[in-house]
Amino acid sequence: MITFLQGTIVEKQPTRVILDVGGVGYEVLIPLSSYDRLPAKNESCRILTHDYVREDSHLLFGFMTKEELRMFVLLMGTSGIGPKLALRALSGLSVRELKAAVVEGDVKRLSSISGIGKKTAERIVVELRDKIGTGEALEAVSGAKEMSENDIKVRDAVLALIALGYKQDVARKMVAGIMRQNEVAEMTLEDIIKSALGGQA
Repeated sequence: MITFLQGTIVEKQPTRVILDVGGVGYEVLIPLSSYDRLPAKNESCRILTHDYVREDSHLLFGFMTKEELRMFVLLMGTSGIGPKLALRALSGLSVRELKAAVVEGDVKRLSSISGIGKKTAERIVVELRDKIGTGEALEAVSGAKEMSENDIKVRDAVLALIALGYKQDVARKMVAGIMRQNEVAEMTLEDIIKSALGGQA
C-alpha cells in the first residue's frame, strides 16, 4: 500500500496533482483544502495518500494533513459513501466544519455538499458521531463558530464558482471584486454568486 509520495509537482489543479517521483508520474486526486496547501509547480512536495484498489480501478487520493486523511477514511466507512464523494465532502467543508456538523447533528449543513442528500447526511451523523472523540468534538464546535457568517458566504461562493468550472484563483478574484463593491453582510450567497457571474458577462 502507498501511504505517502514525495516528489516534484509537475501539474496541479483544484481536484488533482501529478507528482514526479523518481521519474514516475503519479496522478493523485485531492480535495480543495489540500490544493490550497500545495507548494508551487516544480517544487518538492510530500503528500499523504490513500491507495484505493478495486478490480476495475486503482486510484490514489492525497492529503496534505493527517486530519484530512483521517476524515476521508471515516467518511469512506459510512454506508453509501465512496472515495469520490468523501473527497467532495472535504472540498465542500473543512475537517473542523465536518466534525462540528457531525457532533451537532447539522444535517442541513452536510446536505449542502454536492452529491450528499438528506438521508446520506443523516447516516454520516449517526455513524460518525461516536467515532469523533470528545476533545475533537469540543475543538471542532468552538472552532467552527469562530468563522463569521460573511466568511462562510464568501467561501461557499468561491466553491460554487469552482463547481461551475471556474479556476480557483479566478473564482476568488470574482468574489473579491464583489466584496469590494458591496456590503456582503446584506447579500445572500445567491446574490454574491449572481453578481460575480454578472461581472463576467
